[in-house]
Amino acid sequence: MGYWLAGFEVVGVDITPRPNYPFPFVEGDALDACREMSGDFHLVHASPPCQFSCALTKGTNRGQRTHTDLIPAMREVLDWYGVPYVIENVSGAALRKDITLCGEMFGLAVLRHRHFEIGFWPALPRPHRPHRGPVRGWRHGVYRDGPYIAAYGNGGGKGTVAEMQQAMGIHWTSDHRELTEAIPPAYTAHIGREFITTGEWAAHYEPDPAARLAAVAREAEVSAA
Repeated sequence: MGYWLAGFEVVGVDITPRPNYPFPFVEGDALDACREMSGDFHLVHASPPCQFSCALTKGTNRGQRTHTDLIPAMREVLDWYGVPYVIENVSGAALRKDITLCGEMFGLAVLRHRHFEIGFWPALPRPHRPHRGPVRGWRHGVYRDGPYIAAYGNGGGKGTVAEMQQAMGIHWTSDHRELTEAIPPAYTAHIGREFITTGEWAAHYEPDPAARLAAVAREAEVSAA
């Protein structure tokens, strides 16, 4: 959604069916899809599964499951693809942290730090803002109140579906798992605008996020009728 708000036409790829996805969708392995659709896109964004690197896997859930680090294979395919790309993942992932984004940078009620490795174009980092307090919920038997919700997992004072939707600006899905795996569209809208303003379209392309959001609302009304 973020790239679409920035002005892109978007095609999504996932090995898992995503019936709530609001744009054209290809169900399949992202690595295979990237090879098969070579040359079709101006920018490719990849979000390999984060479980290999996330704090819960290395801490609370250590040893419960095994996960594969797909970042090296994805980077190799994207280098081969040869167009500007973005790889997104969590803090513990082995990728270049060319851009780090946080919900506080966009006035959101969620922190959700994510790092982005940028390939083949000169993206600019954005200054990080100090947090206004803790994430609300239980941590190690202690409850803390704060301005941010925990948009992951269940229980322990973590955000409800409605709270996660509002905090991240995601309203096209009410699936709890999809919300916990998502990043706020504000992140990719920012990166998409960075790409447009530093690339070949900068002189003549001016996206209109408000008009695009209005179009989403109209489509939702038609679907509900």
